[in-house]
Amino acid sequence: MLYVITGPPAAGKSSWIQAHASARDVVIDLDLITRALSGPGAPSWNQDPIQLRVAHRARYAAMDEAFTLCDQVDVYLIHTMPSRKALAKYKRLEARIITVDPGRDVVMQRVEAMRDPDMRRVATRWYSQRPTGSQGAMPQTSRAW
Repeated sequence: MLYVITGPPAAGKSSWIQAHASARDVVIDLDLITRALSGPGAPSWNQDPIQLRVAHRARYAAMDEAFTLCDQVDVYLIHTMPSRKALAKYKRLEARIITVDPGRDVVMQRVEAMRDPDMRRVATRWYSQRPTGSQGAMPQTSRAW
C-alpha cells in the first residue's frame, strides 16, 4: 500500500510515519534524504540549494522504484503539497492520502522554534492552498482513494 503523507511544514508528518511504519516499510522523506546526503554538521532541516537539488533527484528515483513495490511492502511518502498531477498519479496507484495538520497556530510556533525561516512562507502557502473542505485543524485525518 502507498501512503502519501501531506501537511504543512512542522506538522508532524515524520512523527506520524514513525508511529505507523515498520522497519520493513519504505519511507521516502526529503528531510531524511537531504540529511543523508549532507556532510557532518549540516542542520536537521537542511535547505542548502545544492544539497536539496541532489536530494530531490534521489527522492524521485526512490519514488519510481518504490511505486513498483507497493504490492510487496508499505511505502510511506511525504509530499507536503502534491499537485493535481501528482494526486492523479497517487489515485491511479490506489494510495491512501493522510493529512497531518495540528492547526495553523501550532505549525507556525513549531516553524519559528525548529525550522528555517523560509518554512514560514511554505506553511502560509499550504494553508492558503488547501482544499476548502478542510479548513479546521486536523490532528490526523486520512482520505483513501
